[in-house]
Amino acid sequence: MAATKGELLVEVVHALPQRERSVRVSVPAGATVRDALEKSGLLPLARGKVGIFGRVVRADTPLQPGDRVVIYRPL
Repeated sequence: MAATKGELLVEVVHALPQRERSVRVSVPAGATVRDALEKSGLLPLARGKVGIFGRVVRADTPLQPGDRVVIYRPL
């Protein structure tokens, strides 16, 4: 999937011990973590913390091109 002008390509990941779900989505410039979660279809799995490249962030954090949004699971 390639991002068009004015859009960002990001990846949303949810990992469990047995498997990982990874979805690449294109979102408009200025989109937030929540926007990417919604577009990926993985928002219902985001009941706890989320992060970008291992750093916990809020759902209203703006995204940058190539960000990897991770849905953290309880340990």
